[in-house]
Amino acid sequence: MSVIREPTPSLLLTVCLLVMASTQSIASTQQSRNRNERAPNRAEAKEAERRLSDMGYWTGPVDGVIDRATRAALIAFQKMEGRKITGRLTRGDLEAIRSATSPQVRDPGYKHVEVDLDRQVLLLVNNEGAVVKILPVSTGSGKRYNEKGMRGIAYTPRGRFRVYGKALGWKRSPLGLLYYPNYISDGVAIHGNPDVPARPQSHGCIRIPMFASRDVSKVLPVGTIVLVYDKESFVSAKDWVEEDKLKQAANVK
Repeated sequence: MSVIREPTPSLLLTVCLLVMASTQSIASTQQSRNRNERAPNRAEAKEAERRLSDMGYWTGPVDGVIDRATRAALIAFQKMEGRKITGRLTRGDLEAIRSATSPQVRDPGYKHVEVDLDRQVLLLVNNEGAVVKILPVSTGSGKRYNEKGMRGIAYTPRGRFRVYGKALGWKRSPLGLLYYPNYISDGVAIHGNPDVPARPQSHGCIRIPMFASRDVSKVLPVGTIVLVYDKESFVSAKDWVEEDKLKQAANVK
């Protein structure tokens, strides 16, 4: 018959110490997790807005308030940096914003618009070729549709275009309403829409947030060059710019 021995004092002490150490480790890990998951305060939110604005993201007022413009800027930043798209400012996003650099355009040197279909963002570029504003967009889903008596594939054309027509306020189209549309190709327009999801979901147009629609329309006069591209397609418009310069010089003479 086996004999069950009582644990010795030293064994009991060892077990107690191991339990205490494990408990302290769990508590320390939880405290560290809580610190990392703590939402940024208003001062940190304002810092993030300022940094995003400096890099070109359209934040709206830099006041530490996470409003719709700030959320759009966060979404654009998360898209550009390949981060999880939430529109929320986490501590991880704050650190990423602090260490990020300003996005670069594909075709520098002249004023134009770039629409990156892979990242689903729109970049407004100034005369010096620098990014001045960045907005999230939603473009053609690539799916077939059959709506309002019309059928087709929701496709956003790739290539180089010019704004050829515009409208102020709401404009009715065969597939719905467009807000301050800027037409670039056969009815396809850059326009405001109340719904700008993180993924491609339009019939082919380039949706931008409502709050920016009027201002975007103001800086896109007829003739503005718009480049729409993905990782497999890109066409420069620098030869168009040179042609425009030659025409202007001829007209001056």
